[in-house]
Amino acid sequence: MKYLGIDYGAKRIGTAISDKDGRIAFPHRVIPNSRDAASRVARLVAEEHIAAIVIGDTRAVSGAANPVTKEAEEFAKRISAHTDIPVTRVWEAWSSIESTRYTEGAKNDASAAAIILQRFLDMRGGSVE
Repeated sequence: MKYLGIDYGAKRIGTAISDKDGRIAFPHRVIPNSRDAASRVARLVAEEHIAAIVIGDTRAVSGAANPVTKEAEEFAKRISAHTDIPVTRVWEAWSSIESTRYTEGAKNDASAAAIILQRFLDMRGGSVE
């Protein structure tokens, strides 16, 4: 089962894709956050034969919403409207900060998406079904 990970940002949306067994996440690409971003994600889902989407939940450590939280929630809804696959939100605390250890600039967003996705895959215990 192949997964798509998303790190939603006000300007850019980082994406990551798992291997076909849903065990390892790889940074994929960065999509500009524009009006057609949800349809671009839907095309990526079709091209890569994605079975499920994982999007980072941007809430603070305290659980409080931040300025991007509502936008990310709306984006998740738009993706759901464009695809027939499950969209799961997972807490993304410090994924962007952690990704700066590995990459710089816009590539950082795709690395953050890979971190979010890998955390999700690890929580599943490597299950492929």
